[in-house]
Amino acid sequence: MLRTYLLLTVAVLFETFGSTCLQASQQFTKLWPTLGAVVGFAGAFWFFVQVLKVLPLGITYALWSGLGIILTAISGRIFFAQKLDAAALAGLGLIILGIAVINLFSKTATH
Repeated sequence: MLRTYLLLTVAVLFETFGSTCLQASQQFTKLWPTLGAVVGFAGAFWFFVQVLKVLPLGITYALWSGLGIILTAISGRIFFAQKLDAAALAGLGLIILGIAVINLFSKTATH
């Protein structure tokens, strides 16, 4: 199961990289960030599919998208100086809480 969560982490990191490159590509007008976005999303989906061999789709997608949202928000802050207001931070906190509930209390996540 540890291997599965490591693969999921790699998928999330690829997705975060792809999303960051997507912003940097300025609507696909810059070559290298555009290629980075393609590589990032291709890697994300490939690792996502590997995780689906072990975890159910709903759980996998909830974890992948939730962690991706959080890391992408952090990336936006670091690389693009995008600030989050209190409501956005509260929402991110709820996502983190939801991920914790899934991992700590759901028996679905262990199948």
